[in-house]
Amino acid sequence: MPSAPASAVPPVPAPVKQPPAADRVYMHVKQAVLDRRYEGGTLLTEGELAEAVGVSRTPVREALLKLEVEGLIRLYPKKGALVLAVSAQETADVVETRLLVEEFAVRRAVPAPARLIARLEELLAEQKENAAAGDLAAVAVTDRCFHAEIVRNAGNEILSRLYDQMRDRQLRMGVAVMHAQPDRIAKNITEHQEMLDAIRAGDADRAARCVRQHLSWVKVLVRGEER
Repeated sequence: MPSAPASAVPPVPAPVKQPPAADRVYMHVKQAVLDRRYEGGTLLTEGELAEAVGVSRTPVREALLKLEVEGLIRLYPKKGALVLAVSAQETADVVETRLLVEEFAVRRAVPAPARLIARLEELLAEQKENAAAGDLAAVAVTDRCFHAEIVRNAGNEILSRLYDQMRDRQLRMGVAVMHAQPDRIAKNITEHQEMLDAIRAGDADRAARCVRQHLSWVKVLVRGEER
């Protein structure tokens, strides 16, 4: 009687290669700053970060130097790294730049191709889901993606790269505002819908007006008022 064939031995999966230690620290701190787990004014120490990420202090120092260059922290020798708060002037500068870029871009987006309309509808639906789940960091990401999609559709690569350089500031400001003014989440969604309706209707003037109105509330908040 022939012997039964030996069972095939399943291949051993290759170990997942982790990013370099400094990159892991960098992403850990940056993401925590953007979603406000590390708020402005928080003092981070090398030892705490090394323990949190599971690395030695050397890659922590490397990551913190990079984050200081990006303007998210300030290093103090023998003390640690201070998470920098977003200033009113920085917020005003970002809003002013966004107005210049986004109003131009939304006019260029009209008449909009079907793929842009479909993508904006998808992002708006995601934003509503994230808001319902109370995930403010995810709401900020989908909010930013909604605007970035319009800017990319303008067809100006230099403008698109300029806009992308503001990504971290936009995300951080967005989460901070939603924590301070929770009612802005529903208002943002409504204003995005109005913007999408104007783009879909092919009305460039109305779309540009929606952009100006949508961004004007940030200026109001900078002055310490509500809209």
